[in-house]
Amino acid sequence: MTDISKAGTFILGDKTINRMGYGAMQLAGEGVFGPPKDHEAAIAVLKAALKAGVNHIDTSDFYGPHVTNKLIREALHPYPDDLMLITKIGAKRGNDASWNPAMSADDLKRAVEDNLTNLGLNAMDVVNLRLMGGGAGHGPVEGSLEKPLRAVMQLQEQGLVRHIGLSNVTPTQVRQGRDMCDIVCVQNQYNLAHREDDALIDDLAKDGIAYVPFFPLGGFNPLQSDTLSEVAISLAASPLQIALAWLLQRSPNILLIPGTSSVDHLAENLAAAEIELSNEVIAKLDGIDAAGH
Repeated sequence: MTDISKAGTFILGDKTINRMGYGAMQLAGEGVFGPPKDHEAAIAVLKAALKAGVNHIDTSDFYGPHVTNKLIREALHPYPDDLMLITKIGAKRGNDASWNPAMSADDLKRAVEDNLTNLGLNAMDVVNLRLMGGGAGHGPVEGSLEKPLRAVMQLQEQGLVRHIGLSNVTPTQVRQGRDMCDIVCVQNQYNLAHREDDALIDDLAKDGIAYVPFFPLGGFNPLQSDTLSEVAISLAASPLQIALAWLLQRSPNILLIPGTSSVDHLAENLAAAEIELSNEVIAKLDGIDAAGH
């Protein structure tokens, strides 16, 4: 069995967690909407993740909606003391599966309460305020986050939220958030081919703040690169394992949450924790640009 502790640990909020975690998004149906194609397989993946040593799971009540949180509760409740459940709020799903902003104080309070109800918790370990951004919502857009962050801070004062993070934000917004309250993590898009946050990752590392890349394997457009494939072949690993290993070695504050609905794929992802890349290999991978070359 893979020893994911080889990837190291990190103190997130008030818990020490393994850097290799799990993202629950893919447990929902197609388009992250509706129930899973195979309910029992989804339950099996969650149980296998914990058995393998995963002790932080990324989720949200707008996955489904409500689907992944109910699966997590069914599979894992009562939760182990060392398990950290991390959610995000700031959006809601339309009946047409659309992703829509939900940033008013009432929206955010309702979102936290729904997460707590569906997960069977009294307080969330970490709540990420997720800004919708531009386009399909996967890129940050400048603008003040003061009003919604104040609302989340009030929920923290009420004891519903233990720690606060930010998601899909610019460095300017991270600075604004950190001026307002303690921010324990930032969750943005980052991978081998999308490295706009290089400087931000380094700045956060200096202050012991976690950086959690979403779409670590490319998301809706999986990473494809001749260089990545060549490295993978040379190390008898899959390209996606190499991409995850590169992230783990990129900075000690990076926490990984690759998602899957397959037990076999879960094992493949977690095995990246044991892959050590040489400086020469890292230099090759660092040369991959946004086009995947």
